[in-house]
Amino acid sequence: MTEQLRLMAVHAHPDDESSKGAATMAKYVSEGVDVLVATCTGGERGSVLNPRLQGDPYIEEHIHEVRAKEMEEARQILGVKQAWLGFVDSGLPEGDPLPPLPEGCFGLQDPEVAAGALVKLIRAFRPQVITTYDEIGGYPHPDHIMTHKISVVAFDAAGDPERFPGAGEPWTPSKLYYNQGFNRARTLAMHEALLARGLESPYEEWLQRWEEMDRPERNISTRVPCGEFFEVRDKALLAHATQIDPDGGWFRVPLDVQREIWPTEDYELAKSRVDVSLPEDDLFAGVRQV
Repeated sequence: MTEQLRLMAVHAHPDDESSKGAATMAKYVSEGVDVLVATCTGGERGSVLNPRLQGDPYIEEHIHEVRAKEMEEARQILGVKQAWLGFVDSGLPEGDPLPPLPEGCFGLQDPEVAAGALVKLIRAFRPQVITTYDEIGGYPHPDHIMTHKISVVAFDAAGDPERFPGAGEPWTPSKLYYNQGFNRARTLAMHEALLARGLESPYEEWLQRWEEMDRPERNISTRVPCGEFFEVRDKALLAHATQIDPDGGWFRVPLDVQREIWPTEDYELAKSRVDVSLPEDDLFAGVRQV
């Protein structure tokens, strides 16, 4: 295939792109693929999760600007392009019963309308492949669920000239994937590998929550080998300093163990307009021609 390969990764907040599929993106960038991150919200209602930065008055007052700066640093580390869709962070509701979402936030949008912003970006960038979240958002954050909804609408609508007229020349993407990097099989394999080496595992609580939630296993169709880019992934994640504790569980697993036990990032092929043969090891399988 002589045409430029293009990948769009649709995420809810700044930092999601660095924790979900970042090594995949860095791998494809190294191969000359044009990669664009579409960030739905500015993360304005995200809590400061790094204990070292909690209570900083400047950060608390200027969280939107701080997170935008972090996003720019992560973008440069990954070597990708990035665009904001301009929606307002919903925050993560907590309590029993859950409080209502804030008026005007992303999680309360009509996906059939809100998808217009993503359709416009798809038509401008013309990706063959799009990645996003599954119908439960990976985890049930209202912004992740809405990201899934608008991505599905936009994938179907971008090539239809009768939908979203005025949003650019129609473009039909070929494949839509759901990020499944936090699947149970990977988590269990990493947990057991750490224990076998006499190391502490940060995954015990994860596995216990999986049992409590009784979530069905997802269909992992595609495993992208990208272990050599795990270090780039971690650097990009650390760039989101307000969101990531550098001493937290993310970084307790040695990279050599990760590369040995699970050197891929994993995806679920949700929709394809090209012929595929599963399982795959390339998001562009069926798109690129040898």
